[in-house]
Amino acid sequence: MKTTLYHAATCALLSVLCATGAAAQTLPAPVAITDAEATARAVADTLYIHERYTKTEYQIPMRDGVKLYTVVYAPKDADKVRYPVMLNRTPYSVGPYGPERYKTNISPSSTMLHEGYIFAFQDVRGRYMSEGQFVDMRPQKTKYAGKTDIDESTDTFDTIEYLVKKGPKNNGRVGQWGISYPGFYTSTGLLSRHPALKAASPQAPIADWFWDDFHHNGAFFLPHAFNFMASFGLPRPQPTAARNPAFKHGTPDGYDFFMRLGPLKNADANYFKGQVGFWNELTQHPDYDAFWEARNLRPHLKNIKAAVLTVGGFNDAEDLFGALKTYETIEKQNPRIANRLVMGPWIHGGWARGTGEMLGNVHYGPSPSYWYQQNVEAPFFKSYLKDDKPGASKLAEAYVFESGTNQWRTFDAWPPKAAKDRTLYFQPNGKIGFEQPASGSEFDQFLSDPAHPVPFTEATATGMTREYMTDDQRFASRRPDVLTYQTDALTEDLTLAGPIEALLQVATTGSDADWVVKIIDVYPNDTPDNPRTQPHVRLAGYQQMVRSEVMRGRFRNSFAKPEPFTPGQVTPVPFTVQDLMHTFKKGHRLMVQVQSTWFPLVDRNPQKYVDNIYQAEENDFQIATHRLYHSPASASKLVVKVL
Repeated sequence: MKTTLYHAATCALLSVLCATGAAAQTLPAPVAITDAEATARAVADTLYIHERYTKTEYQIPMRDGVKLYTVVYAPKDADKVRYPVMLNRTPYSVGPYGPERYKTNISPSSTMLHEGYIFAFQDVRGRYMSEGQFVDMRPQKTKYAGKTDIDESTDTFDTIEYLVKKGPKNNGRVGQWGISYPGFYTSTGLLSRHPALKAASPQAPIADWFWDDFHHNGAFFLPHAFNFMASFGLPRPQPTAARNPAFKHGTPDGYDFFMRLGPLKNADANYFKGQVGFWNELTQHPDYDAFWEARNLRPHLKNIKAAVLTVGGFNDAEDLFGALKTYETIEKQNPRIANRLVMGPWIHGGWARGTGEMLGNVHYGPSPSYWYQQNVEAPFFKSYLKDDKPGASKLAEAYVFESGTNQWRTFDAWPPKAAKDRTLYFQPNGKIGFEQPASGSEFDQFLSDPAHPVPFTEATATGMTREYMTDDQRFASRRPDVLTYQTDALTEDLTLAGPIEALLQVATTGSDADWVVKIIDVYPNDTPDNPRTQPHVRLAGYQQMVRSEVMRGRFRNSFAKPEPFTPGQVTPVPFTVQDLMHTFKKGHRLMVQVQSTWFPLVDRNPQKYVDNIYQAEENDFQIATHRLYHSPASASKLVVKVL
């Protein structure tokens, strides 16, 4: 029977800063429990909620008169014991609705449930049972015309003010948390600067919608955007408890569905019929313009008063960017506040559900999720919301999970100060290494055909599979339109920690192109199988993707002012591959794959420059030959941080 990690009690953490910039910290030892025991705990927690908490529904008035539907679960002894308030604001429904119908889970963790908090959940303006008009990632204001001028931060302020003064009796301290879109509302909550808000945890928060979720370096993440907007994006004229139906593709094969969709302009014409407003807004703004600048929260994350714990997952297919950039921005713009980061091996929100032990065929050891909940999240909120001396916690600056060795590490900065830049050079004959390329063939080339794009996964799925970020890449390395480079078997461990700066020297016979870089850990050929993987999977020679990124070539010099390629001209394409922390162990190989299509994860580039790819016609799509140069004069390379 498989086991998961569980910590029986929260331990005090010892933090000793090293001269290298890494924090050497004595971390609590895990206690293993069986899956059956973990399930029993979850069932017991649901019963505990019914036995120990009272549910109350409120319509909380905002300063402009709009009322927001809010559900509060308070411990039944709240009239005798003063508990802090934990607030979660969401566009995804606070249901079930009705005073007698309870959520099965109301807390970030079992630990916090039993420690005792008042948990408040709110439908944001214009969603489900709240009044008002919903605006996708409502722009943050810097000036207010009057008392009725609102944004998400003012709605948060008014909500906190009401809960503290008119909600259940409490200790006057409020914490806020949320995952994904609710993570964005947690970040905007920080901008309320309400004096009662003492601690907030934006988790996988949307930070900038030209980068999070639907875009990566200007390339469009097609199934994620299409499927999300086809349901979430439908209009809601009046308050309702009803959920929008999920889109029905008519096939389990997303590759086939999106190929038959054809050019992106067909999505509205054939399916949305003008009903999905944000899809039309998005497709009218292909470049980084004022529309997207207004949906960039990062410049506003200043003058923050509360303590912050930003949480993200290295395998988060949606908002890895948001977690990393939220922490980074708050650190730069608020140097005197308590600002911490947690990065685990998780999928989107994986730290709040499941054990986090497995993703696809990759095992991360005993539950990273329980470890985080017990030893970081619960102590963080307890310190600022319940302790006599708020902020006395000895938590480290950054808790980062190192895959490959499957261990938590602590640092006093992220990226680690001890990480040193080293350059990996693409080389002839399918090699990559730290040596500069010598004489030999100057480039590798491949034919890229938009009519036959490289699939992003072997799985049959209509959406963006969350396992794709650790999938075996052998299927891709066998294709002629994927370039593959790898090191020799490593003679010692190699740990990469932080972002990767890519510089590809390329040429194309077309006038536009996408460039995909995948960082892959190649297992030795004597790696034993894991009984917990799928029966057909063999780990010998497994090519585990550990990081990947795409760059839409037209944006190589500016995301606001795209420009075509000159056919046949060697052109530098620089871009950032998002952070990782992974050890390529001795005997493994580091592989890099380069390709131009990644379908349907990323929409097809016509490879002929058009002003707006969302409006491309069928005859704009053309075959092109792409070259990647690795000569001494035109060296393609990756600058990595080696710890």
